[in-house]
Amino acid sequence: MKRSVACSTALAVTLAVAAVTLGAGSASAQGLGTGHAAPSRQHNYTTKTPYAPQESLSRYQSAPRGFTPVFTENVARHGSRAMTDSSDGDAVLAVLASAQAQGALTRLGARLAPQVQSLLAGASAIGYGNLSGRGVQEQQQTALRMEQRLPSLFATIVAEKEPIEVETSGVARAIASANAFTSGLTSGDPALAGLIQAPVTNKDLLYFHKQPQNADYQAYLASDPELAAVIAEIDGEPGTARAAADVVSRLFSKDFAAAMSADDRTSFSRSLYELYSAAPDLAVEAPGVDLDAFLPAADADWFAYLDDAEEFYQKGPAFQGRTITYDMANVLLDDLFTQVEDKADGSSDKGAVLRFTHAEEIEPLAVLLGLPGSTKAASATLEHPYSYGDNPWRGATVAPMAANVQWDLYRKGSQYLVRMLYNEKETAFKPSCKPVARGSYFYDLNELESCFDRG
Repeated sequence: MKRSVACSTALAVTLAVAAVTLGAGSASAQGLGTGHAAPSRQHNYTTKTPYAPQESLSRYQSAPRGFTPVFTENVARHGSRAMTDSSDGDAVLAVLASAQAQGALTRLGARLAPQVQSLLAGASAIGYGNLSGRGVQEQQQTALRMEQRLPSLFATIVAEKEPIEVETSGVARAIASANAFTSGLTSGDPALAGLIQAPVTNKDLLYFHKQPQNADYQAYLASDPELAAVIAEIDGEPGTARAAADVVSRLFSKDFAAAMSADDRTSFSRSLYELYSAAPDLAVEAPGVDLDAFLPAADADWFAYLDDAEEFYQKGPAFQGRTITYDMANVLLDDLFTQVEDKADGSSDKGAVLRFTHAEEIEPLAVLLGLPGSTKAASATLEHPYSYGDNPWRGATVAPMAANVQWDLYRKGSQYLVRMLYNEKETAFKPSCKPVARGSYFYDLNELESCFDRG
């Protein structure tokens, strides 16, 4: 879950001073934007990025001769959702209201409040933190593509009446994601309806970051001195003040912007970025919201970097020599193995296992699996913190909305192969694991067990 950046209490004092020093009619006409994104603009919404499959159905490798799919399982993040609460919107609206009362809004700034209000209304309509209409579509469409990739497996599931197990974290958006996904399956084949089990909650498996057994991780988030120091170092880089000053200069009069403290400008701008990155996830509920004009691409990219840095250190590979952020995901990796092993040894009759969880589980699992762009830790020294320049980790690719890892199990006689998809792209296991042939995405199950030290 992202940190919600609200304007500080000092802002109230700053604005009170501004109210005295700024006269009516001081708004400038600077910075009038079009309100529409330029066609070439590249957006960075970090982990709020809406989902898109990373490979087309026509490009998948065929299984080695004689192998047929007998089981599939996934771990999926919930789909696109409303922001957790209204705090960022409230903070932005409060500053806009103060500026409006003082006649200190630019023409562009005067257009922002209605956009924010529309976004908050869309979020409130479905409930803060809940799955959005876009999130429902993401899960349904991903399920349909799963069926299209594995038609013979789902035909066997129906013919043999194999159960499809569904597990969630118990959080409303994860449960709703599970229901959307399974509704996608049944829309593709109504005969699956009677085989899909009701979702069950498994917090130890799918919400492990909040469980008592991971109190050491919770303490790391709350009070680890290295974590606090590196986040403060990154947040305090000169680019933050520059980007924030640029944002407020376009929305407020020169005097009003100057009366804001540097911290207040940053708080306002980061809250605006949080709204900017949440808007695409609410495209169904707030279709008219477009915040591009209010947050130039370069400034948005900087605040995206600050967001990614937090994710990287809190949930990703973090510091060299420390494993606190991802050790806890071993319970999920173990379950992935257990399910394919049980199917292979005949102790399970399940046709599929579907799991729905959160970024806090997907990101550390990606480290353990060695997924692309997920593994490079940063130096433990403040001289070389995480940066876009030398580290490939990006929230938008590691854990976008509805991010998913899928394992498909194939059989030929007594031999079993596993293929992994990451956001629906065929993906190699870590380099120490050897596929059945050079360039293949299929791995012998015994090889994977050895490679991951499965006793």
